[in-house]
Amino acid sequence: MEVRLLLLALICLHAAPRWASAQQPEEATVIVKGSTKIAETDENYVCATIDWWPPEKCNYNQCPWGQSSILNLDLDHPFLAQAIQAFDNLRIRLGGSLQDRVVYDVGTESPCSPFRNMSNGLFGFSVGCLGMDRWDKLNDLFQKTGAIVTFGVNALYGRYNVRRSIWAGKWNSTNAYDFVKYTISKGYPVGSWEFGNELSGHGIGAKVDAKLYGKDVIEFKSILRQLYKAPVSQPLLLAPGGFFDQQWYSQLLQTSGHGVVNALTHHVYNLGGGDDVHLIRKILDPKYLDRAEDTYRDMQLTIQRHGTWASAWVSESGGVFNNGGPLVSNTFINSIWYLDQLGMASKYNTKVFCRQTLIGGNYGLLDTQTFLPNPDYYSALLWHRLMGNGVLSIDVIAPRRLRAYAHCRRQQQGITLLLINLSNTTGYNVTLQNDINVSLGKRPDLEKRRSFTQRLRKAVSWLGSKPSSDTKKREEYHLTAKDGNLQSKTMLLNGIPLELGDDGSVPAMNPVLVAVDSPVYLAPTSIAFVVLPKFEAKACS
Repeated sequence: MEVRLLLLALICLHAAPRWASAQQPEEATVIVKGSTKIAETDENYVCATIDWWPPEKCNYNQCPWGQSSILNLDLDHPFLAQAIQAFDNLRIRLGGSLQDRVVYDVGTESPCSPFRNMSNGLFGFSVGCLGMDRWDKLNDLFQKTGAIVTFGVNALYGRYNVRRSIWAGKWNSTNAYDFVKYTISKGYPVGSWEFGNELSGHGIGAKVDAKLYGKDVIEFKSILRQLYKAPVSQPLLLAPGGFFDQQWYSQLLQTSGHGVVNALTHHVYNLGGGDDVHLIRKILDPKYLDRAEDTYRDMQLTIQRHGTWASAWVSESGGVFNNGGPLVSNTFINSIWYLDQLGMASKYNTKVFCRQTLIGGNYGLLDTQTFLPNPDYYSALLWHRLMGNGVLSIDVIAPRRLRAYAHCRRQQQGITLLLINLSNTTGYNVTLQNDINVSLGKRPDLEKRRSFTQRLRKAVSWLGSKPSSDTKKREEYHLTAKDGNLQSKTMLLNGIPLELGDDGSVPAMNPVLVAVDSPVYLAPTSIAFVVLPKFEAKACS
């Protein structure tokens, strides 16, 4: 029996699937600690944004927004509705840089005009207007597709520009009041309202003092409590939707007080600008990716010290600012950055992670012109379907270029692992272990000295207390770039291109079934979701 077991292990270790490379893989081990959760996300952790930018928004001699904004997006395009519906309940955040220059055409006397170029305007644009007929049509789409809506409110209304980027004066709440009242009267279910966009800290284009902001947030909370009569219908209030500044965020919590801000929201653009020629190198550099961890950790500490009633959200994250990176943000390579950020943020109790954008710019989950999914759309969908809200701790015995994250399986028994290989030359045979069976005091260098037989037994050990002869299967979803081109817009799932059906339907995303007691082969610069239905994890039961 033992001889047959060793022969089976030899076959598993050396038989590579068709997406594997011919180069000899290195050995790696991932140990999952399933006894307790280290963090939890919201059930609808994956989120995407729709922005306000008009077609005239240009950077680096490119104007990639087209007809993709809140005001001009083709809401009847059949691909759009199906792309949203595939998530069952996709959280969509409406907001962006120009939200603090939007007037809501309800109870106003001036004409409702779109944004236009204006040299002395904020971000080079005039004030714009959201008509209620357009708001009605947007909500038709959201209700049809089951979307969960976050709406970003204009927090500069009534204020005035003092000098440079500093804005002062009290927020005028009348227009927001009328807009929220109209929304309630129509029965539109907005799950959360976000106050302002990138006005925190040093601000982007404009900034507001934290104490003043905190007082205005109190007023906005009062409006929501007044207009939403039943406590059960109360939406969340989010703020400030900016770049994290510890002192500013702490002051906001202290000024606004207990229970006012339900979620502190911040933005993540940690890769640089759209003209950066080093974007791919940064995405594949583990040290560079790890820098973002400080922000998530500091946000968690700020909430623990000053606002335990609040949670942390990333309400906008495109990785690359100024429209995203062409042929980077909309290609396979970006999924390595995107999924790594989803995993990293979740470890610090980030409840929601909103991707900039659902459509628009170079970083859309959907192509701005064709509405066809870019690779990150499929990455987001797989995360949403496979990764549950319980976050588990892991130990990784491998080079830093192997990234790993573990969650409880979504709404089912077991766990899901996310494995990311940053190396473009080396594949890994990844042994998965349950810490029930592992003495964590053992040093990795001693592991290397173990006999060949011992290492084989380790490779085929059951992920729990059950015997190693169990023949159960696990599910594997391997994501690679078409033809090995990291800047391809076509993603392969287990070697098969992911493409919409002729009617715009999202393709079936089926796993390959693999013996649970064999290592996972992770090809160079590839991604894998691994579902272990029978993994013993008390935290997930």
